Amino acid sequence: MIQNRGFQYLLYFTALVVIGSTGFYIIGGESWSIIDSIYMTIITISTVGFSEVHLLSQTGKIWTIIVIIFGVGGFASIIYELGNELIQLKNYRSRTMRNKIAKLKSHYIICGYGRMGAVIAAELHKKQIPFVIVELNETKINKIQEMNFIHIHNDATMDDTLIDAGIKNCKGIVVVLDNDQDNLFVTMSARNLNNEAYIISRCSVKETGQKLKRAGANKVVNPYTTGGHRMSELLIRPYVEDAVTIETPENTSIDYLIEEFSIDKFNSIKGKTVSDSNIREKYGLLVIGIIDNKGNTKLNPGPNELIESDSKIILIGSNDQLSDFKENAINDL
Repeated sequence: MIQNRGFQYLLYFTALVVIGSTGFYIIGGESWSIIDSIYMTIITISTVGFSEVHLLSQTGKIWTIIVIIFGVGGFASIIYELGNELIQLKNYRSRTMRNKIAKLKSHYIICGYGRMGAVIAAELHKKQIPFVIVELNETKINKIQEMNFIHIHNDATMDDTLIDAGIKNCKGIVVVLDNDQDNLFVTMSARNLNNEAYIISRCSVKETGQKLKRAGANKVVNPYTTGGHRMSELLIRPYVEDAVTIETPENTSIDYLIEEFSIDKFNSIKGKTVSDSNIREKYGLLVIGIIDNKGNTKLNPGPNELIESDSKIILIGSNDQLSDFKENAINDL
């Protein structure tokens, strides 16, 4: 529909320029060139206020008035109609998006499409898990539309926005807005609207994390603390594969590290089963994976799984347990 209207407007504008320029060319006589006539028509329609190309006769002035009436009035009408078309298109997109959301069940809601929100959306999209993004920023909305993600263009701190996003039927909500105050407010509103949904919220200040939990968040993530913890572990222990921090209900943190070891450094383990290696009994570590010489990984190996001499093992445990293993296992086992 908007394409047809656009063609009509273009046709009208072209006809106006052609007819107006022809009139000036005929009325002006030999002193007016085709370029002069087109230029006079354009500056008349656009009302830029430039002086006439040549002195106008009485007929020329009357023709200029006619061009102004049909040109300026028509141009203003075009602008008005185009504005209405854009509003209708935006409303149509909004209705279409709300219809899609209304069909979702057990989906997830992402409040905020910053760096964290974009990563979360990409992960859910890759796993084909339904989700809705709530974002207010126009620039970010354009990026979301390019990705063809289902979204709501509105303020997440408003209850009506969360309701439009299907919060009453959602399975979980992740709140990753730009500041802690908004995250706290949205978390509280989300919990009031859906008492069963699993809520994860972002914070940048530790004290806010405690408030978020009181407001109804099941989990609180501080990207600065998590990232700093991860980087410090990698700096101190370059061979650590990963670091996991578990928070207990009493708000105490338990840190677990995942590290990979080559068996060729531990002669007494070669050729033994996981059970016979006594790694768990002596060091409190769990063998969560064995990597063979071809790079194939067997996760959660059983007690009778053989540890080959050219393989690697992946262990999980505390920092002290892993340090104790590295210092003493070569001699003790």
